[in-house]
Amino acid sequence: MTVSHAPPSAIPVPLDKPSAPTRTPPELEAVVPASVRRSRLRAAPRWVRRAVGPLLLLVLWQVFSATGVLDPDVLASPGTIARAGADLMADGTLSAAMRVSLQRVVVGLLLGGVIGTSLALVSGLSRLGEDLVDATVQMLRTVPWVGLIPLFIIWLGIGEAPKVALIALGVAFHLYLNVYAGIRGVDAQLIEAGTSLGLGRWGLVRHVVLPGALPGAMTGLRYSLATAWLALVFGESINADAGIGFLMNQAREFFRTDVIVVCLVVYAFLGLTADVIVRILERLLLQWRPTFTGQ
Repeated sequence: MTVSHAPPSAIPVPLDKPSAPTRTPPELEAVVPASVRRSRLRAAPRWVRRAVGPLLLLVLWQVFSATGVLDPDVLASPGTIARAGADLMADGTLSAAMRVSLQRVVVGLLLGGVIGTSLALVSGLSRLGEDLVDATVQMLRTVPWVGLIPLFIIWLGIGEAPKVALIALGVAFHLYLNVYAGIRGVDAQLIEAGTSLGLGRWGLVRHVVLPGALPGAMTGLRYSLATAWLALVFGESINADAGIGFLMNQAREFFRTDVIVVCLVVYAFLGLTADVIVRILERLLLQWRPTFTGQ
């Protein structure tokens, strides 16, 4: 059998296929979960996040004042208020007024705190004490304490006594209610456990009742501080010859809205400082109580 061989020229040569155009792969963007984005926002210090709102308000206030939307006779601009505050601090007027107002608040807070806490202990620890004290306190609590200013002036004169008494009255009611509620809110099972361990009456009060009522007392202290500053505003608006309220009355007579706002800012700053102090006390005294702090 004969095998025929084809000449080399007859052998088909495969042709090269045209190369496909190279495609650049698309760039991938990292997908950040919403929880991670929120965590980035939370990574900022708390004081920065808490300052965003007030700073934004100041910016809007300054813009409205600069553009004439806000009449300076109605409300001065932040720059004018800052200059007025600097002038009052430079001549010592504001610092002297702050010392007088702080003294009134401290004395009224101590006096009202002792009265309110004592009445709450008597009423909360004893049924007889509750029968004798609680009804009277609840009746007096419903009377608007600001309306007692004319009586305080008649009884105590126009000096420091009516102002301190007004602050003490407002503080006493708040502390009484919260300390009393804290005492009566102690778990009865804790009382039974303390009794089974051999604690007497005063041992239960010291080791069980008072620590259990401490959260309520701290809440009452925060309310009392807010009420103390409110009572100070009312007290210093009437027959005052010194203090922040006295500066406000003088500024009102001369239509100095910048000085009035400076005094209001000082009131707010002192109240915020007092609230921060109470928060620190809560962290120190209530370390044993785990609480929810937000997510």
